[in-house]
Amino acid sequence: MLGPFLPLMLLSPAWYRWITDRIVATWLTLPVSLLELVFGVKVVITGDGFIPGERSVIIMNHRTRLDWMFLWCCLLRYSYLRLEKICLKAALKAVPGFGWAMQVACFVFIQRRWEMDKKHLENMLDYFCDIREPLQLLLFPEGTDLTENTRAKSDAFAVQNNLPKMEYVLHPRTTGFTFIVDRLRKGENLDAVHDITVAYPKNIPQTERHLILGQFPREIHFHVRRYPVSSLPSSSSELESWCRERWAEKEIRLRDFYSGQPRAFDRDGVSRVPPCKSELRVALIKAASLLYWSSFIAFCFTGLWLWSSFRFYVLVVALVYTVQQKLAGGLELLELACHGYWKSVCEQEKVSDTKMQ
Repeated sequence: MLGPFLPLMLLSPAWYRWITDRIVATWLTLPVSLLELVFGVKVVITGDGFIPGERSVIIMNHRTRLDWMFLWCCLLRYSYLRLEKICLKAALKAVPGFGWAMQVACFVFIQRRWEMDKKHLENMLDYFCDIREPLQLLLFPEGTDLTENTRAKSDAFAVQNNLPKMEYVLHPRTTGFTFIVDRLRKGENLDAVHDITVAYPKNIPQTERHLILGQFPREIHFHVRRYPVSSLPSSSSELESWCRERWAEKEIRLRDFYSGQPRAFDRDGVSRVPPCKSELRVALIKAASLLYWSSFIAFCFTGLWLWSSFRFYVLVVALVYTVQQKLAGGLELLELACHGYWKSVCEQEKVSDTKMQ
């Protein structure tokens, strides 16, 4: 579905990004439809909510490996799925199909080595600032999901740095967060930071394997705190402290959530906030998504079975994705290179016009 639009990247990366973001967003509605319509997952959202269309950095605790997917249930109601980008580990881009789609979506892949990731983050963030496309970047400062093993490492870090041990969250890594906020703020492409706390009161699926076995969460609770960019500290050291303070609040909030009755994020005295889309509109989107994608998948299998031209097209597209990853390192890097080329061309034209004048 995304393949025919790949050549547009060479001509206009900004238009390519505008179109593909909207195509990818249609796919992101499918997991929401499956979770809520087919598997009956209940979603509860409290707190400040979002201002539709605003540019933000979203920070969230990483309770399971699937939090990023469950968040789409929240963003469908309170924001626009086309705005979301995810900061995730680079190994995922090599997964056939899903990894290719994430490359087209221009997700931010990191190696978890700051000396390598800093320059890449800088290039990616500058690109989003240049094209002026609204961005909501999801970041997990903890770096990994909460397990017994990762909690033990977090406790060791706490002892080493004279910090309190935490039970419900891991100690956050603040270097990437502060860099991203500073870079977007300097590029005038940041309106707020959304601090989201996620909790699962009944049945916590830790990995993809649990979903395959049918162990879906019965409820997902999101608590949203919105911090306007004007309220954030200006220095990196103060921003690091600010992030740690949010995680200390999360620890208290989650302790109250899991020990209190009824289970809810009610410590701050807040109630469910009104979404930007009505429940009727959300229900229609989910139904349309389920119908469309079921038909699309059926069409693809039918095409592969009946038409040699369709099989040839799929083979060519898969070959293109595989080869470009070997040569360019990923479609998001190729997109950055195309943008850099056209940007340099425009700058040269401006210099030539100035000399002529």
